[in-house]
Amino acid sequence: MKPLQPVSGGARIGYGVAFFAVFVLAWSAATFGGYVQRLFLADPLTMLREGYSLLVQYGFAFDIGMTIWRVVGGFVLAVIVALPLGILMGAYKPVEAFLEPFVSFARYLPASAFIPLLILWAGIGEAQKLLVIFIGSVFQLILMIAVAVGGVRRDLVDAAYTLGASDSSVVRRVLLPNAAPEIAEIFRLVLGWAWTYVIVAELIGSSSGIGHMITDSQALLNTGQIIFGIIVIGLIGLVSDFLFKAVNQRLFPWAKA
Repeated sequence: MKPLQPVSGGARIGYGVAFFAVFVLAWSAATFGGYVQRLFLADPLTMLREGYSLLVQYGFAFDIGMTIWRVVGGFVLAVIVALPLGILMGAYKPVEAFLEPFVSFARYLPASAFIPLLILWAGIGEAQKLLVIFIGSVFQLILMIAVAVGGVRRDLVDAAYTLGASDSSVVRRVLLPNAAPEIAEIFRLVLGWAWTYVIVAELIGSSSGIGHMITDSQALLNTGQIIFGIIVIGLIGLVSDFLFKAVNQRLFPWAKA
């Protein structure tokens, strides 16, 4: 191995699969070997049996669908608000000076701390869960988008003005095309954070969703179901991550260089 030397696509897949194989082997050795009590950590076979039971007998597919809907809904709301504000902050320094202190302050506030207030304001329905994801995502998105837009090379902007471009043209034809690949990558990263917020929202006052199932399983000391729920979250995140990468490469081919 050499620093920063790329690997082929096949080798990358092989390394990824090898890690999961080693992880499952270590998990199996710890549980089947008796090193960890099954009360605290279910073995892989028990986890699969419990997962099958959840899907077939308890309608866990509906819970998965509800959680996905909440993540996507809250994240889309955050993007609708964050994208224009982030672009304005990155392109126009007075807007940045006006908004950045509050955004920097707000992004350190944990979304979970707002849950008691959101339950009072919006009840325990879907609005409360969407707002938790929105609050947890929007301020991170605004600041990261602003940094991406504001980080475009200054010589490109100067060249556009030299060629007679207007202010709006500089934003549309210089700043946005250059920052778009990084903004798409920001969406991919923050979407992963949104999954942590939705589980926290579903742990309190929820009657559906993966987080609700995990809470019920905790009360029954069913670690197999808990682990299955966690693995489902990871698999959905992995699939969405690969989809984001594929779409980004298709939409922004110039970013490959």
